[in-house]
Amino acid sequence: MQQSHWPTAVTALFGTRLPIVAGGLMWLSNADYVAAAARSGMIGFITAASFPECGALRAEIRRCRDLCEGAPFGVNVSMLPKLVPGERTREVFETIIEEGVRFVETSGRNPEEFMPLLKSAGIKVLHKVPALRHAVKAASIGVDAVAIVGAECGGHPGLDMVGTIVNAAWADSRLEIPYLIGGGIGHGSQIVAALAMGAAGVVMGTRFLVADEVWAHADYKRRLVQAQPTDTDLCMQSVGNTVRSLRNETTGAVRALETTQPGLTIQDLMPLVSGRIGREAYLSGDWSKGLLSAGHALAFVDRLEPLAAIVARLEQQMHEALRRLAPLSAAT
Repeated sequence: MQQSHWPTAVTALFGTRLPIVAGGLMWLSNADYVAAAARSGMIGFITAASFPECGALRAEIRRCRDLCEGAPFGVNVSMLPKLVPGERTREVFETIIEEGVRFVETSGRNPEEFMPLLKSAGIKVLHKVPALRHAVKAASIGVDAVAIVGAECGGHPGLDMVGTIVNAAWADSRLEIPYLIGGGIGHGSQIVAALAMGAAGVVMGTRFLVADEVWAHADYKRRLVQAQPTDTDLCMQSVGNTVRSLRNETTGAVRALETTQPGLTIQDLMPLVSGRIGREAYLSGDWSKGLLSAGHALAFVDRLEPLAAIVARLEQQMHEALRRLAPLSAAT
Protein backbone atom coordinates (compact mmCIF):
# COMPACT_ATOMS: atom_id res chain seq x y z
CA MET A 1 0.00 0.00 0.00
CA GLN A 2 1.28 3.46 -0.90
CA GLN A 3 1.98 5.61 2.14
CA SER A 4 -0.14 8.74 2.49
CA HIS A 5 0.32 11.99 4.34
CA TRP A 6 -2.51 12.75 6.76
CA PRO A 7 -2.47 16.53 7.27
CA THR A 8 -3.75 17.55 10.69
CA ALA A 9 -2.68 20.07 13.31
CA VAL A 10 -0.77 17.27 15.06
CA THR A 11 1.20 16.15 12.01
CA ALA A 12 2.03 19.81 11.40
CA LEU A 13 3.13 20.28 15.03
CA PHE A 14 5.48 17.28 15.05
CA GLY A 15 6.41 17.12 11.37
CA THR A 16 5.10 13.56 11.03
CA ARG A 17 3.21 11.74 8.31
CA LEU A 18 0.59 10.09 10.50
CA PRO A 19 -1.68 11.63 13.17
CA ILE A 20 -0.58 8.96 15.67
CA VAL A 21 1.51 9.43 18.80
CA ALA A 22 3.21 6.41 20.32
CA GLY A 23 2.84 7.49 23.94
CA GLY A 24 5.53 6.87 26.53
CA LEU A 25 5.51 3.33 27.99
CA MET A 26 7.21 3.06 31.37
CA TRP A 27 10.37 0.89 31.14
CA LEU A 28 9.66 0.06 27.49
CA SER A 29 9.94 3.30 25.50
CA ASN A 30 13.64 3.25 24.72
CA ALA A 31 15.55 4.42 21.66
CA ASP A 32 14.81 1.28 19.64
CA TYR A 33 11.05 1.57 20.06
CA VAL A 34 10.92 5.35 19.63
CA ALA A 35 13.09 5.25 16.50
CA ALA A 36 10.88 2.53 15.04
CA ALA A 37 7.90 4.82 15.61
CA ALA A 38 9.74 7.66 13.87
CA ARG A 39 10.60 5.47 10.87
CA SER A 40 6.94 4.42 10.65
CA GLY A 41 5.76 8.02 10.26
CA MET A 42 4.72 8.70 13.88
CA ILE A 43 6.36 10.34 16.86
CA GLY A 44 7.35 8.42 19.98
CA PHE A 45 8.67 9.50 23.37
CA ILE A 46 11.50 8.03 25.44
CA THR A 47 10.28 7.64 29.04
CA ALA A 48 12.69 9.64 31.18
CA ALA A 49 11.55 7.83 34.35
CA SER A 50 12.91 4.56 32.93
CA PHE A 51 16.46 5.82 33.43
CA PRO A 52 17.90 6.02 36.95
CA GLU A 53 20.01 9.11 36.35
CA CYS A 54 20.30 11.87 33.79
CA GLY A 55 23.54 10.58 32.32
CA ALA A 56 21.78 7.41 31.19
CA LEU A 57 18.89 9.47 29.79
CA ARG A 58 21.34 11.67 27.91
CA ALA A 59 22.99 8.61 26.36
CA GLU A 60 19.62 7.19 25.33
CA ILE A 61 18.60 10.49 23.70
CA ARG A 62 21.81 10.48 21.68
CA ARG A 63 21.31 6.87 20.64
CA CYS A 64 17.73 7.64 19.60
CA ARG A 65 18.84 10.64 17.55
CA ASP A 66 21.27 8.46 15.63
CA LEU A 67 18.64 5.77 15.00
CA CYS A 68 15.98 8.30 13.93
CA GLU A 69 18.24 9.78 11.22
CA GLY A 70 16.56 13.18 11.35
CA ALA A 71 12.98 12.03 12.02
CA PRO A 72 11.25 13.67 15.00
CA PHE A 73 11.15 12.12 18.46
CA GLY A 74 10.60 13.36 21.99
CA VAL A 75 10.96 12.58 25.68
CA ASN A 76 8.16 11.73 28.10
CA VAL A 77 8.41 13.33 31.55
CA SER A 78 5.94 11.87 34.02
CA MET A 79 5.62 13.97 37.15
CA LEU A 80 4.12 12.84 40.44
CA PRO A 81 0.80 14.51 41.33
CA LYS A 82 2.59 16.53 44.04
CA LEU A 83 6.16 17.80 44.34
CA VAL A 84 8.21 15.51 46.59
CA PRO A 85 11.66 16.01 48.13
CA GLY A 86 14.44 14.84 45.85
CA GLU A 87 12.37 15.00 42.68
CA ARG A 88 14.66 15.61 39.69
CA THR A 89 12.12 16.91 37.17
CA ARG A 90 13.96 20.18 36.57
CA GLU A 91 17.23 18.33 36.05
CA VAL A 92 15.52 16.06 33.52
CA PHE A 93 14.14 19.03 31.60
CA GLU A 94 17.55 20.70 31.63
CA THR A 95 19.09 17.53 30.18
CA ILE A 96 16.43 17.46 27.47
CA ILE A 97 17.14 21.08 26.60
CA GLU A 98 20.91 20.57 26.55
CA GLU A 99 20.46 17.67 24.13
CA GLY A 100 18.36 19.76 21.74
CA VAL A 101 15.21 17.65 21.99
CA ARG A 102 12.37 19.51 20.30
CA PHE A 103 9.31 17.75 21.75
CA VAL A 104 8.21 16.78 25.26
CA GLU A 105 5.24 14.74 26.46
CA THR A 106 4.33 15.60 30.05
CA SER A 107 1.90 13.84 32.35
CA GLY A 108 1.01 13.71 36.02
CA ARG A 109 0.73 17.15 37.55
CA ASN A 110 0.30 20.46 35.74
CA PRO A 111 3.59 21.43 33.98
CA GLU A 112 3.02 25.18 34.50
CA GLU A 113 6.13 25.71 36.65
CA PHE A 114 8.33 24.41 33.85
CA MET A 115 6.65 26.10 30.88
CA PRO A 116 8.91 29.21 30.83
CA LEU A 117 11.98 26.96 30.81
CA LEU A 118 10.64 24.78 28.00
CA LYS A 119 9.27 27.63 25.91
CA SER A 120 12.51 29.60 26.15
CA ALA A 121 14.23 26.57 24.61
CA GLY A 122 11.68 26.37 21.78
CA ILE A 123 10.32 23.01 22.93
CA LYS A 124 6.79 21.99 21.93
CA VAL A 125 4.81 20.50 24.83
CA LEU A 126 2.16 17.79 24.57
CA HIS A 127 0.46 17.33 27.95
CA LYS A 128 -1.38 14.06 28.60
CA VAL A 129 -4.41 14.15 30.89
CA PRO A 130 -7.16 11.74 32.02
CA ALA A 131 -10.01 14.26 31.85
CA LEU A 132 -11.19 17.14 29.70
CA ARG A 133 -11.19 19.56 32.64
CA HIS A 134 -7.44 19.03 33.01
CA ALA A 135 -6.98 19.58 29.27
CA VAL A 136 -8.74 22.94 29.52
CA LYS A 137 -6.41 23.95 32.35
CA ALA A 138 -3.34 22.81 30.41
CA ALA A 139 -4.42 24.86 27.41
CA SER A 140 -4.69 27.94 29.62
CA ILE A 141 -1.04 27.68 30.71
CA GLY A 142 0.31 27.49 27.16
CA VAL A 143 0.92 23.86 26.18
CA ASP A 144 0.93 23.29 22.44
CA ALA A 145 -1.39 20.26 22.42
CA VAL A 146 -3.11 17.91 24.82
CA ALA A 147 -3.79 14.18 24.79
CA ILE A 148 -6.96 13.12 26.59
CA VAL A 149 -7.05 9.45 27.58
CA GLY A 150 -10.42 7.92 28.35
CA ALA A 151 -11.61 5.24 30.76
CA GLU A 152 -10.56 2.45 28.38
CA CYS A 153 -6.86 3.30 28.52
CA GLY A 154 -4.12 1.19 30.06
CA GLY A 155 -2.23 2.89 32.85
CA HIS A 156 -3.91 5.84 34.54
CA PRO A 157 -7.46 6.70 33.38
CA GLY A 158 -7.94 9.12 36.27
CA LEU A 159 -10.98 9.42 38.50
CA ASP A 160 -13.64 10.82 36.14
CA MET A 161 -13.75 7.64 33.98
CA VAL A 162 -15.34 9.29 30.93
CA GLY A 163 -15.14 7.14 27.80
CA THR A 164 -13.00 7.87 24.78
CA ILE A 165 -15.81 8.46 22.26
CA VAL A 166 -17.39 11.05 24.57
CA ASN A 167 -14.07 12.82 25.15
CA ALA A 168 -13.39 12.96 21.41
CA ALA A 169 -16.56 14.92 20.60
CA TRP A 170 -16.81 16.85 23.87
CA ALA A 171 -13.33 18.33 23.60
CA ASP A 172 -14.09 19.88 20.21
CA SER A 173 -16.36 22.44 21.86
CA ARG A 174 -14.03 23.16 24.79
CA LEU A 175 -10.54 23.42 23.31
CA GLU A 176 -8.91 25.75 20.83
CA ILE A 177 -5.54 23.97 20.77
CA PRO A 178 -4.97 20.65 18.97
CA TYR A 179 -5.97 17.59 20.95
CA LEU A 180 -5.36 13.88 20.67
CA ILE A 181 -7.61 11.12 21.92
CA GLY A 182 -6.45 7.93 23.61
CA GLY A 183 -7.91 4.98 25.46
CA GLY A 184 -8.88 1.78 23.66
CA ILE A 185 -7.55 3.00 20.30
CA GLY A 186 -6.14 0.10 18.31
CA HIS A 187 -7.85 0.12 14.89
CA GLY A 188 -7.54 2.51 11.97
CA SER A 189 -11.29 3.11 11.81
CA GLN A 190 -11.11 4.54 15.33
CA ILE A 191 -8.45 6.99 14.19
CA VAL A 192 -10.66 8.24 11.36
CA ALA A 193 -13.59 8.50 13.79
CA ALA A 194 -11.50 10.57 16.21
CA LEU A 195 -10.51 12.92 13.38
CA ALA A 196 -14.15 13.23 12.33
CA MET A 197 -15.11 14.24 15.87
CA GLY A 198 -12.55 17.05 15.97
CA ALA A 199 -9.37 15.45 17.28
CA ALA A 200 -6.13 16.16 15.46
CA GLY A 201 -4.85 12.64 16.12
CA VAL A 202 -4.68 9.77 18.57
CA VAL A 203 -2.28 8.49 21.20
CA MET A 204 -1.72 4.74 21.38
CA GLY A 205 0.08 2.45 23.82
CA THR A 206 -1.45 -0.99 24.37
CA ARG A 207 -1.69 -1.76 20.64
CA PHE A 208 2.07 -1.33 20.26
CA LEU A 209 3.16 -3.46 23.24
CA VAL A 210 3.62 -6.53 21.04
CA ALA A 211 5.92 -4.78 18.55
CA ASP A 212 9.24 -6.52 17.96
CA GLU A 213 11.07 -3.33 18.94
CA VAL A 214 9.59 -3.42 22.45
CA TRP A 215 12.21 -5.26 24.48
CA ALA A 216 9.78 -7.09 26.81
CA HIS A 217 9.87 -10.90 26.99
CA ALA A 218 7.98 -12.83 24.28
CA ASP A 219 5.96 -14.76 26.90
CA TYR A 220 4.51 -11.50 28.18
CA LYS A 221 3.66 -10.42 24.64
CA ARG A 222 2.03 -13.76 23.88
CA ARG A 223 -0.21 -13.30 26.91
CA LEU A 224 -1.32 -9.95 25.50
CA VAL A 225 -2.21 -11.62 22.19
CA GLN A 226 -4.35 -14.16 24.07
CA ALA A 227 -6.00 -11.54 26.28
CA GLN A 228 -9.34 -9.82 25.68
CA PRO A 229 -10.46 -6.33 26.76
CA THR A 230 -12.24 -8.05 29.65
CA ASP A 231 -8.88 -9.31 30.96
CA THR A 232 -8.00 -5.98 32.59
CA ASP A 233 -8.63 -4.78 36.12
CA LEU A 234 -9.00 -1.35 37.69
CA CYS A 235 -7.03 -0.99 40.91
CA MET A 236 -5.97 1.69 43.37
CA GLN A 237 -9.12 3.82 43.10
CA SER A 238 -9.22 3.93 46.90
CA VAL A 239 -5.90 5.80 47.02
CA GLY A 240 -6.81 8.19 44.19
CA ASN A 241 -4.38 6.67 41.68
CA THR A 242 -6.56 4.46 39.47
CA VAL A 243 -4.63 2.04 37.24
CA ARG A 244 -5.96 -0.23 34.49
CA SER A 245 -3.68 -3.22 34.01
CA LEU A 246 -3.58 -6.82 32.89
CA ARG A 247 -5.54 -9.04 35.30
CA ASN A 248 -3.16 -11.21 37.34
CA GLU A 249 -2.29 -12.23 40.90
CA THR A 250 -1.27 -8.68 41.79
CA THR A 251 -4.49 -7.03 40.64
CA GLY A 252 -6.46 -9.63 42.59
CA ALA A 253 -4.44 -9.01 45.75
CA VAL A 254 -4.68 -5.23 45.46
CA ARG A 255 -8.44 -5.32 44.89
CA ALA A 256 -8.86 -7.61 47.90
CA LEU A 257 -6.90 -5.22 50.13
CA GLU A 258 -8.88 -2.24 48.90
CA THR A 259 -12.12 -4.05 49.70
CA THR A 260 -11.18 -5.30 53.16
CA GLN A 261 -8.89 -2.61 54.57
CA PRO A 262 -10.43 0.87 54.83
CA GLY A 263 -7.97 3.73 55.12
CA LEU A 264 -5.38 2.01 52.96
CA THR A 265 -2.56 4.27 51.67
CA ILE A 266 -0.43 4.02 48.57
CA GLN A 267 2.54 3.22 50.81
CA ASP A 268 0.65 0.17 52.09
CA LEU A 269 0.32 -1.07 48.52
CA MET A 270 3.88 -0.44 47.35
CA PRO A 271 5.15 -3.97 48.15
CA LEU A 272 2.69 -5.18 45.51
CA VAL A 273 2.63 -2.33 42.98
CA SER A 274 6.20 -1.03 42.84
CA GLY A 275 7.31 -0.34 39.31
CA ARG A 276 10.34 -2.56 39.80
CA ILE A 277 8.03 -5.58 39.99
CA GLY A 278 6.55 -4.70 36.61
CA ARG A 279 9.99 -4.29 35.10
CA GLU A 280 10.93 -7.77 36.35
CA ALA A 281 7.82 -9.16 34.62
CA TYR A 282 8.92 -7.61 31.33
CA LEU A 283 12.36 -9.18 31.78
CA SER A 284 11.22 -12.66 32.81
CA GLY A 285 7.95 -13.00 30.93
CA ASP A 286 6.14 -13.95 34.15
CA TRP A 287 3.08 -11.74 33.75
CA SER A 288 1.42 -13.07 36.93
CA LYS A 289 2.87 -10.32 39.13
CA GLY A 290 3.05 -6.54 38.88
CA LEU A 291 0.70 -3.87 37.61
CA LEU A 292 1.28 -4.27 33.86
CA SER A 293 -0.57 -1.45 32.13
CA ALA A 294 -2.97 -2.65 29.44
CA GLY A 295 -6.18 -1.17 28.08
CA HIS A 296 -9.18 -2.19 26.03
CA ALA A 297 -7.15 -2.00 22.82
CA LEU A 298 -6.21 -5.59 23.69
CA ALA A 299 -9.16 -6.30 21.37
CA PHE A 300 -6.87 -5.56 18.43
CA VAL A 301 -3.61 -7.14 19.65
CA ASP A 302 -3.39 -10.28 17.50
CA ARG A 303 0.26 -11.12 16.73
CA LEU A 304 3.89 -10.33 17.42
CA GLU A 305 5.37 -8.34 14.54
CA PRO A 306 7.50 -5.28 13.73
CA LEU A 307 6.05 -1.91 14.62
CA ALA A 308 6.09 -0.91 10.95
CA ALA A 309 3.76 -3.82 10.16
CA ILE A 310 1.32 -2.78 12.88
CA VAL A 311 1.31 0.79 11.58
CA ALA A 312 0.86 -0.35 7.97
CA ARG A 313 -2.26 -2.26 8.99
CA LEU A 314 -3.57 0.73 10.91
CA GLU A 315 -3.12 2.92 7.85
CA GLN A 316 -4.84 0.38 5.61
CA GLN A 317 -7.76 0.34 8.03
CA MET A 318 -7.86 4.15 7.95
CA HIS A 319 -8.19 4.09 4.15
CA GLU A 320 -10.90 1.42 4.36
CA ALA A 321 -12.85 3.58 6.82
CA LEU A 322 -12.65 6.55 4.49
CA ARG A 323 -13.91 4.40 1.62
CA ARG A 324 -16.92 3.38 3.70
CA LEU A 325 -17.67 7.04 4.25
CA ALA A 326 -17.33 8.01 0.57
CA PRO A 327 -21.00 7.33 -0.33
CA LEU A 328 -22.13 9.54 2.53
CA SER A 329 -19.81 12.32 1.40
CA ALA A 330 -21.11 12.08 -2.16
CA ALA A 331 -24.72 12.09 -0.97
CA THR A 332 -24.26 15.36 0.91
